[in-house]
Amino acid sequence: MSRYANILNWFSTTRPGGWLARTFAARLDPWVYRLTKGRLTSTGVLTIPQMILTTTGRKSGALREVQLGYVRDGGDFLVVASNFGRQRHPAWSHNLAAHPEASVYVDGRDLDVVARRVSDAEKKALWPRLVSVIPQFAVYAERTDRNIQVFRLSPKT
Repeated sequence: MSRYANILNWFSTTRPGGWLARTFAARLDPWVYRLTKGRLTSTGVLTIPQMILTTTGRKSGALREVQLGYVRDGGDFLVVASNFGRQRHPAWSHNLAAHPEASVYVDGRDLDVVARRVSDAEKKALWPRLVSVIPQFAVYAERTDRNIQVFRLSPKT
């Protein structure tokens, strides 16, 4: 990993970095990411694999977008509901649980997917690989005592 990626990934695990990501990057990144067909975010080149996940709001029924890091697992995508190590699950995870049909924008294209929360046993087996691709997950897991959920997004056939 480049020095730039190491610094940026470390900064994202700090309290100020998490705040900037939640308040600034969360609004700007999906726009920049789509505009550049998945090549850039508000911080420049990607330092981890990223996607835009579009869910249906569990209460509102409105479409909701969030930019997330992901790990490929065969043809599937794994996303981690770390919420920067905060004590609450992120809204998108509640939306997926209520409405598992979603879409992702990744590699410059849109795909329809179906989400499934992985079991704790499957998560335990996947965790080392998730952390090897996105090291921030280890820090976020240390910050919270909640069971961080992992979702498998499988393309619809």
